Amino acid sequence: MAVCARLCGVGQSRRCRRRQRQNQQDQGSDSDMDEEGEERIVGLRQVGGGIGGPDSAKGFPHPQFLADLPPELLVEIFSLIPGTALPNVALVCKKFKQILKTETIWRRRCVEEFGMKDDLRKLEVGGVSSHDLYVKLLHPYRHILGLWQPDIGPYGGLLNVVVDGLFIIGWMYLPPHDPRVEDPMRRRPLFRIHLWESKKATVECMYGHKGPHKGDIQTVKKDEFSTKCNQTDHHRMPGGRQEEFRTWLEEEWGRTLEEIFHEHMQELILMKFIYTSQYDNCLTYRRIYLPPATPSDLLQPGLFKGTYGSHGLEIVMLSFHHKSARATKLTGDPNVPAGQLTLEINLSRPVVLPDLEQLCNIEELSRLVLGIHEEVHREAEQQANHTKEGACGSDSAEDEVDADHGACPGNCQPGPSSTSAHQHDDQPFVLPLGVTARNEVYPRTCRKCFYGTGLIAGHGFTSPERTPGLFVLFDQDRFGFIWLELKSFSLYSRLTDQLAHAHAPNMERFEDMLRNMQSWTS
Repeated sequence: MAVCARLCGVGQSRRCRRRQRQNQQDQGSDSDMDEEGEERIVGLRQVGGGIGGPDSAKGFPHPQFLADLPPELLVEIFSLIPGTALPNVALVCKKFKQILKTETIWRRRCVEEFGMKDDLRKLEVGGVSSHDLYVKLLHPYRHILGLWQPDIGPYGGLLNVVVDGLFIIGWMYLPPHDPRVEDPMRRRPLFRIHLWESKKATVECMYGHKGPHKGDIQTVKKDEFSTKCNQTDHHRMPGGRQEEFRTWLEEEWGRTLEEIFHEHMQELILMKFIYTSQYDNCLTYRRIYLPPATPSDLLQPGLFKGTYGSHGLEIVMLSFHHKSARATKLTGDPNVPAGQLTLEINLSRPVVLPDLEQLCNIEELSRLVLGIHEEVHREAEQQANHTKEGACGSDSAEDEVDADHGACPGNCQPGPSSTSAHQHDDQPFVLPLGVTARNEVYPRTCRKCFYGTGLIAGHGFTSPERTPGLFVLFDQDRFGFIWLELKSFSLYSRLTDQLAHAHAPNMERFEDMLRNMQSWTS
């Protein structure tokens, strides 16, 4: 602020210069140019081309200080400054404070910092200024914009907080109804913040079927916040818990309990309703990021919807880490909860599928994948022994080279040479006989296949185990995984919604987030 005061020629710094000049005169120091004269010369050079320049010859006045610039030019300059710094600019002088009341400045800040595409002038006609919108709503709640995972035990979830006109809205993203994995995501508003009343930010809970009601948002710590409903009676229905369950079941699954014939599936659905309904929209959320992308990635990383048998559709996050791809659960179930690594794909172990007649035989596919599985374990044990013995120099380096090129037994034939023929050409694909799939509508051609492992566990995440399987890349928006031990197939389809304020600052922050997600539900 002292620098700004010095530039505009007001404030304490000018008085300090006056006292300094008096002291210099008393001491006879007439040789040094005073600071004010130097600033005047610099200002003349910058604005008018210097003393004796063309403008000076015409006798035009030159601004000596920043405050001497025309108001319209100051408005343009201040519009380029981040909104978080503008309050300090207003403290410099009365002129700056007055100019910062110009709506053009705050309108531009709302557009550039928060991506508001609506015509803000229409909002101003409605009685809410762009200045109030920025200062009282957008800036105070900027830290909750983006993607979040709610702490709902093993079930997790995906919350997207966005700016929508006069509102900041928290949308819960729900997968489509099982098994329609390629349908668009469903959205449900959980809370909203607005400036309708007394031009003060008001938080409202949107949960339930009786409309908006009083709520609250608290920032627990960095990258974490909590919501609280102050009128939970608005969540109740006249018909009691039975009506609430029927309504929830129709929204969550798109069917009635009578239409679900599998008894185990009925138990899982009832368990989820009892567990999730106890929160009453009083939840804690932790920030999550979209995975960063690199040119070498097998496909664009991001969020996908996948089929998980009786548990229905779940949301996973696909990310790439050097020679592996990982699918992390954002939503989960009592067996494998949200936050856990559901799939891990070894990109250095490609698999060339046999012809369709052999592929139809599950035993043939199991022989190929299990052969790679045993070799990977054998190489991991050898490398661990080398490391333990302290002799991991040249031997371990050779092992790594062998692992990268993968001398796979049988007809697997992994390696760069074996996949070159199929790098761009699709190959026929069909599920082996005996492998069950929730969605029978899957692509009949694929681009590449890789060895991978999938995480399975008992109820309550007991006895978790990584079991071998086959990762099948269909195209840039779809992939699948054959769980050999379960003899089942999961189909995954990309979530195509535009998600703002969701990208990770860097890969290190993203990997830290993945580790934290696993610790939340471990």
